[in-house]
Amino acid sequence: MRKKIASIALGVGVVIFTASSFPVARAVPRLLSVTQQQNLACCQPELLGLDEQIWGEKGQAGDWRSLLRSIDHSLKYIQSPAAARAYRKYPVKGITRDRVWRSLVRFRQLVVKSRTPAELQAAVRREFDFYQSSGRNGRGEVLFTAYYEPIYLASRVPTAEFRYPLYRLPPNFDKLQHLTRWQLEGKDGLSGSKNRLRGLEIVWLRDRLEALLVQIQGSARLLLPDGKMMTLGYAGKTAHPYVSLGKELAKDGKLPLSGLTLPVMIDYFRRHPEELNNYIPRVRGFVFFRETHGAPATGSLGVPVTAERSIATDKSLMPPGALALMQTALPFASNFGQLEYRNVSRYVLDQDTGSAIKGAGRVDYFMGTGQLAGDRAGVTGSRGHLYYLLLKQ
Repeated sequence: MRKKIASIALGVGVVIFTASSFPVARAVPRLLSVTQQQNLACCQPELLGLDEQIWGEKGQAGDWRSLLRSIDHSLKYIQSPAAARAYRKYPVKGITRDRVWRSLVRFRQLVVKSRTPAELQAAVRREFDFYQSSGRNGRGEVLFTAYYEPIYLASRVPTAEFRYPLYRLPPNFDKLQHLTRWQLEGKDGLSGSKNRLRGLEIVWLRDRLEALLVQIQGSARLLLPDGKMMTLGYAGKTAHPYVSLGKELAKDGKLPLSGLTLPVMIDYFRRHPEELNNYIPRVRGFVFFRETHGAPATGSLGVPVTAERSIATDKSLMPPGALALMQTALPFASNFGQLEYRNVSRYVLDQDTGSAIKGAGRVDYFMGTGQLAGDRAGVTGSRGHLYYLLLKQ
């Protein structure tokens, strides 16, 4: 008979579980056996921690080098003064900066030493406690979405084709925090250069929706007319909360909420471009950028995010930089050019956050850069479970 679990309640109203030998899916303050695990198709207990992508699956090469690199990024963060400040006030007893550090170091050693997914899975279950997010419903259910770094055409100077600017952070940013998108760039997205944001333009895009998507994703690679690639990273955002453009369309009956994905929304605006100026101003928050000179996309912890190995969570609840394990379904490209969902158990590093990622029941998964990453991210929206892995004490 497997061992029971102990619960640890956070003062902020979230419960995270630690399992002495094996996690269960429920996140309420009572003891339950593994056989009572919530029946989600993605989340069979025997597959938890069996990460086949590390060594390659379905004819694809493994990404163990990327995983090690992502671990190293977290180790760099954990050594920083910012991490020291974050963990001094982290509310969960037993989750400390030192323990997160030791857990990352040991897990890295196990990845290097192990030769198969099953060997790593067995070692992790033997040496680590599993702290489970309480999720969106108190039963461990987490909604997994995804984000990516888009690649678009752009110009450093405005032209008849490239009209929609992205802006650097204003020197008087504090005084602009309360202003809406409409107040900053106008209803048509072209008025910013005529008033408060004049002189702050970094680059111009040819499509207003693309300019908005760069703001939503928080970074971009931009191909310039001379063939050079320009990279932008997040610099700041006004104080308005996130508004989902898709949900606004659904609210007005333009699209059904069921099955509403990023590709569906983009297709709608391609067919109805006149609607852009009616809906984009509803996204009241406004994001500013900085040129990063070829650097990779960087998360809120100040370290690069790694394709399919970095996640964004609510950092008021979750341990920054920590090793985590997600169990859900993700879309993959098939041999026939279609996207098909597969159940995955994936080791990830918690290295980012986002204005739409609030509460214990939300995780945003970094898909990577470019068109395929965007296609996959745009249709990702699956339920699953999230665990944080820490060495047993």
